[in-house]
Amino acid sequence: MPELEELDRELLNAVQWDFPLVPRPFAELGERLGISEADVRQRVADVKEAGVLRQLSAIFDTRALGYGSSLVAARIDADRVDEAAAHISAHPGVSHNYKRNHHYNLWYTIAVPPGDELSDHVDVLHALSGSSATRLLPTLKLYKIGVKLDMTGETAADAKSEVLAHERPERNEVMDTPELSDLEMATISTVQYDLPLVERPFAAHGEVIGCDEETVLDLLRSFEERKLMRRFAAVMNHRTAGFKANAMGVWAVPPEDLETLGPRMAEFAAVSHCYKRPTYDDWPYSVFTMVHGRNAQACEDTIAAIRDETGVSEYDVLWSVKEYKKTRVRYFTDEWDAWSAEHLAAAST
Repeated sequence: MPELEELDRELLNAVQWDFPLVPRPFAELGERLGISEADVRQRVADVKEAGVLRQLSAIFDTRALGYGSSLVAARIDADRVDEAAAHISAHPGVSHNYKRNHHYNLWYTIAVPPGDELSDHVDVLHALSGSSATRLLPTLKLYKIGVKLDMTGETAADAKSEVLAHERPERNEVMDTPELSDLEMATISTVQYDLPLVERPFAAHGEVIGCDEETVLDLLRSFEERKLMRRFAAVMNHRTAGFKANAMGVWAVPPEDLETLGPRMAEFAAVSHCYKRPTYDDWPYSVFTMVHGRNAQACEDTIAAIRDETGVSEYDVLWSVKEYKKTRVRYFTDEWDAWSAEHLAAAST
């Protein structure tokens, strides 16, 4: 991990947790931290160059925008995992793709545009990857989503934190596609990319979109109010930021206890994602908790704290063995067209 000053750590917490939607956000951050606007921008540039910070951008809610999405588990022959992962990562809607230590050894998240059938895309990936079994694991209930890495190192493994409203967006089996104007779609297409490191970054976005700074800010606030955008925040590179380990704790929670224990698991500060998902004959785990830690022991300590608090004794811990792809879903782009033309058209003939 690069050497960071205490101010850098405080700044990284601030841009993850409460980035200001104002004309001069770096100036406001500087006022909070007691440093100049220029110093804030330079420090942000430095941590980006060091690979700690991936980008500053709008983080949209995939399902609220009308996209279909799911976590998928695939069982691949051990000697073919890399080859299978390459086929899956080539899909433009696959944002995360990991090898994990389980007989379901390849795990990926996929999103598809409004109007497309998610199952059609997953069926093609099942065939391309040579998977012997593929399990769709969509979100049935979302208890928490929000990666906030405490860069100061002061949060204990069993620490709790309030789950904020934007960290538990609504999830329904069927979600309507919102009506968006051309200006709104153009704005989403722009603000999903990295914020320019200039004094008035939203004005710079406006020049790309073809509108003024205040319109960009008004639209961002509107997206947030309509729950299309979860927040505007930093996206961190976990490993470079010092969080070398991540574990997926999966829990066989009795159905009658789900609505009590799911939210309690979500309250652990080290848990970034907490979902209710479907079960199968060979997969009894209904609640998923993603835990990030500076090392494996930190993750194990949080999993143990969740076990002790909830009393759930049937669980498993899946570790990331290899990362094949980690990016953000890109909305309202034409990336899907070529993939669909090659694979979906072929599958339908």
